[in-house]
Amino acid sequence: MAQQDENILKKVVSHAKEYGFVFPSSEIYDGLGAVYDYGQNGVELKNNIKEYWWRFMTQLHSNIVGIDAAIFMHPTTWKASGHVDAFNDPMIDNRDSKKRYRADVLVEDAIARIEDKIEKEVEKAAKRFGESFNREMFLTTNPRVLEYQSKISETNVRLQHAMNANDMAAMKQLVLDLEITDPVSGTRNWTDVRQFNLMFSTDMGSIAEDANKIYLRPETAQGIFVNFLNVQKTGRMKIPFGIAQIGKAFRNEIVARQFIFRMREFEQMEMQFFVKPGEELKWYEYWKEKRMRWHHALGFGPENYRFHDHLNLAHYANAACDIQFNFPMGFKELEGIHSRTDFDLKSHEKYSGKKIQYFDPEDNQSYIPYVIETSIGLDRMFLATLSNAYREEKLEDGSERVVLSIPPALAPQKVAILPLVKKDGLPEKAEKIMDDLKYDFRCFYEDKDAIGKRYRRMDAIGTPFCVTVDHQTLTDDTVTLRYRDTMKQDRLKIAELRSSLKEACSLTSLLKRL
Repeated sequence: MAQQDENILKKVVSHAKEYGFVFPSSEIYDGLGAVYDYGQNGVELKNNIKEYWWRFMTQLHSNIVGIDAAIFMHPTTWKASGHVDAFNDPMIDNRDSKKRYRADVLVEDAIARIEDKIEKEVEKAAKRFGESFNREMFLTTNPRVLEYQSKISETNVRLQHAMNANDMAAMKQLVLDLEITDPVSGTRNWTDVRQFNLMFSTDMGSIAEDANKIYLRPETAQGIFVNFLNVQKTGRMKIPFGIAQIGKAFRNEIVARQFIFRMREFEQMEMQFFVKPGEELKWYEYWKEKRMRWHHALGFGPENYRFHDHLNLAHYANAACDIQFNFPMGFKELEGIHSRTDFDLKSHEKYSGKKIQYFDPEDNQSYIPYVIETSIGLDRMFLATLSNAYREEKLEDGSERVVLSIPPALAPQKVAILPLVKKDGLPEKAEKIMDDLKYDFRCFYEDKDAIGKRYRRMDAIGTPFCVTVDHQTLTDDTVTLRYRDTMKQDRLKIAELRSSLKEACSLTSLLKRL
């Protein structure tokens, strides 16, 4: 996948709609900005990604359990968490294009462009010096590279100061000093930077006068924190242990773009891991390695992932990084791993007046646990899967096909059962095979059009296997098994189908790689 190819993103968006993966929400009413519906194939892929994450967390780790907390929470929750006072994005407008941007993202993009310049210098030098090229020495001695690195360091320090001090004037000055231009108008005609709170609010209560202002949760983590004691006591959990959750969250994103990458209604898969104070950084490294291994097992290629350490730490964190994925629009955050210290439980203890501590029988003392968080956007994981899987291939006969090389364990449909022709008893035989397999695999039956067209349709939705029932099947109970990625075909007995498909398609096989 190219590091940045907006054209690929457009093709993925078009393909997702055409083949029932993702639709614009309320499309018959011209849609709703940054809100999407998952279609018949999309919901299956989404559910399979959820199951892969859920089983990894709660089935492979005996000390992690799951919950499903309500979306509505007591409004004081969000005061305690800091969202009421500090859940803001610094926004800046370009007066010529009338477009609005996150100022910190504009600065981070500018830093990324400087980093790209360094890489280009390295590539040029590597070509010039050949095998004798020493990358580390070049990075530490080349004057131009050192100048670029100095500018990156200075920019990071200024960005961190502006964010921590909530200094919007300093943020605007940084945009001006970096000579950042609007990608649409090409001008530098910027407004001042202003803060926007991202929480959606509504009223709870049957009578307006009695209504209480509550919020749609902007993250799922707080539902875990307020249930810490409930889960710990009823599950008799011992530190270290984790609580996992998958659920919807809502943010009134001012700048929502890039398809399902940034939406106003989205889904998160989060796990909060509670540890003994002083051991948090050990567990932080542990979960970094574990989560990266989970991603690599899917086979998207290790070159498409990288860790990105946060230079601007949230006030409650003592370590934080992103797992970035190489989306069509470049490397962007896919998952966050954070060492949140004891901020969350301590804050809820303060605001609720309830003691939220863990008694450690080994040390014979009570303490507020520290927390390691892993948080992955389900919709972003869906986009990563779809964009990585999208292929346009030219075949030996000169024809072309579009194929989604989705990992078989995540594919919406595992196998298509296709009678060669719609007569001679072949449909009946095919339906019998489908009735036998459908309890173990999501199967798709189709008998319309030529077999080649049906293969192409299955390729386009990512079905890893096609079983073709032909006249020979009626005499010897064998079928043709076609492989999506190679288009290779094997002849095998119907009785062998289940075991072959199970090995290739099951989540269990995928999880055993971890």
